[in-house]
Amino acid sequence: MTPALPASGPLGPQASAAAPRRRSLSGPALAAWLLLAPWLILFALFVLWPLGEAARLAVLQTFGPSATNFVGGRNFSALFADPLFWIAVRNTAIYAATSVLIQLPLALGLAMLLNRPDVRARAAFRLIFFSPSLVGVVYVAMIFGIMFEKRTGLINRALHSTIGWDLEYPWLQNAIMAALVIASLWQWVGFNMVYFLAALQNVRQDLMEAARIDGAGPWARFRLVTLPAIRPVAGFVVLLSVIGSFQLFELPYLMLNSSAGPENRGLTIVMYLYQTGFEIGDLGYASAIGWVLAVLLVVCAVAQRLLSRGEEDAA
Repeated sequence: MTPALPASGPLGPQASAAAPRRRSLSGPALAAWLLLAPWLILFALFVLWPLGEAARLAVLQTFGPSATNFVGGRNFSALFADPLFWIAVRNTAIYAATSVLIQLPLALGLAMLLNRPDVRARAAFRLIFFSPSLVGVVYVAMIFGIMFEKRTGLINRALHSTIGWDLEYPWLQNAIMAALVIASLWQWVGFNMVYFLAALQNVRQDLMEAARIDGAGPWARFRLVTLPAIRPVAGFVVLLSVIGSFQLFELPYLMLNSSAGPENRGLTIVMYLYQTGFEIGDLGYASAIGWVLAVLLVVCAVAQRLLSRGEEDAA
């Protein structure tokens, strides 16, 4: 008889083969985790931990750094009944609407003009229009705050010499939002123009020439050929402008000398958050404002994505 072979394990060779193997974290896996570790640590410190603290503060009423009182959802209920908050939402929404309806068409028009091959010194003009976006917001606020002064301001003097404008017109009291829009146009139109210039490179010239041969006018060529080609970039620029508009703080705060102006005409959501958290000292209420602002931005991003997807499906 053939002698029986000894078992490889306590339950025989089959059980031994089925036993799980221990994997040690070494080689490529260890190298990957070591490379990811700095980013994970920074993400935890500067994103996850602040979000957790903001969520905790949103259900508290704070009186300085140490005195707190748990209030649950009363911060949010008080916020939605706060007239100052709705003034800030209205002002921010008006500014965001002007960014989309005035600033972006101007940026697209400049991009289409400077994309023409028959325009001389195109590179120089692109640099000239883009350069204001390289300037800090503090500088822009100081310059335009001086320009909108009564009597001595450049805006009133230029309008007075051309159309007889009143030299005593107080822009920073009666037309705060118009002043903010003009200042932001100067700074950001060229920045958005660069995005549109890049998008115009995707326009197929053979389709444009075919539309021209078929008798399509400039508006028809723009609507049927140019606009579909630049739609993805245009959607991104719209979303970027809306998010940046809802985060407006430094420009009005500095132009209005650390205030919201008469009757809170320059009050924005982020400015109200700053005043509540750092001037009044109620970080819990300020955190509630921040979370509402975050939800508004998420809603805008989701709405833009749904609209873009609907346009793509329709196309």
